[in-house]
This record gives sequence, structure tokens and C-alpha cells, in this order.
Amino acid sequence: MTRDNLGAALKIRIRPEQEGTVAPVERSLAEAYASRETAWPRLICDGEEVVGFIMGNFEFDSPIDFFQCGIWRLNIAAEHQGKGYGRFAVRELCEEARRRGAKRVTVLWEEHEHGPEEFYLKLGFRPTGQVFEGEIVAELLLD
Repeated sequence: MTRDNLGAALKIRIRPEQEGTVAPVERSLAEAYASRETAWPRLICDGEEVVGFIMGNFEFDSPIDFFQCGIWRLNIAAEHQGKGYGRFAVRELCEEARRRGAKRVTVLWEEHEHGPEEFYLKLGFRPTGQVFEGEIVAELLLD
């Protein structure tokens, strides 16, 4: 994220039926600013074109275990979904987690007809059995 690509980041829009399943990039950037010591906001680009946004959080001393290392947001622009950008972004976040010494990455989602559950399950995330504020907590154990 830079001043130069902020405008492109703010233009990312998911599919209309997915609205409400993930916070918009604007909110994510505000949260990243408020949590700048631990947040990891990144744009996903194909060449010069911005195709998505991912934000992780690395707060290894958090008393809530599933907030220690996880995916907070993943927004892939509607016209770019299904092309592998989301998988790429999650893979890169997992690599960053490994570099930082993490053994697992977590993600939370609400059950929703158009939510991300199937996507994360295909990537190997498994529900932990925990539910936090109505959201399913899932984890991916890192090699």
C-alpha cells in the first residue's frame, strides 16, 4: 500500500451478492492504521493492475489464540475472482507467517450463501470448533 495506489485500492468491489460477507477495503485500511504495529495490508496486483486486497494480522502475544496470526480480510475484485488471485494472496500471507515463525494461520467467516467458506476449505483451512461473535474460526497448520 502506497499513496500512489491508494485510489486503486479504494475502487476494489466484490460481487454484489458477496456484500456483507467481508468488510470493504476502506474499513480494512482504517483498521490497519489503528493496528499498524501488527496489521499487514497488501494489494494484489497483476502487473500494474490492482486486482485485490489482503490484510493479515501478526500479534503473537494476543491473549486470543486465533488473533495471533491470521487473515483479517481478503477482497478480490468481482471481475478478477476465480483466476487464482485469492489463492496467491493467501499463499503469500502464509509465507510471511512462516518467515515470522508462525505454525498456523487462522481465518474467520460468517456462514453465508455467498461467503468464503468453500474457498478457504479448498485451501486446507479446517474449522476449529470455535465460534467468535457469530463467525466460524478456521485454521491452517503450516509445515
